Amino acid sequence: MKQSEIKELSVAELNEKLGEIKKSYSDLKLAHAISPLENPIQLRSLRRTVARIATELTKRELQ
Repeated sequence: MKQSEIKELSVAELNEKLGEIKKSYSDLKLAHAISPLENPIQLRSLRRTVARIATELTKRELQ
């Protein structure tokens, strides 16, 4: 998810999306611990997306 897409979402949508992405990240991480993923770069991209959304939420709280 790109930063421009994140900026267009409302706070409620961001919180919902954050929960969904954290869930999928934990599922992928568990699957990777059991057997190696075909594309482990997915973990990095999901982790960075979580950080982008959390940063945007913090930025909106401070305004």
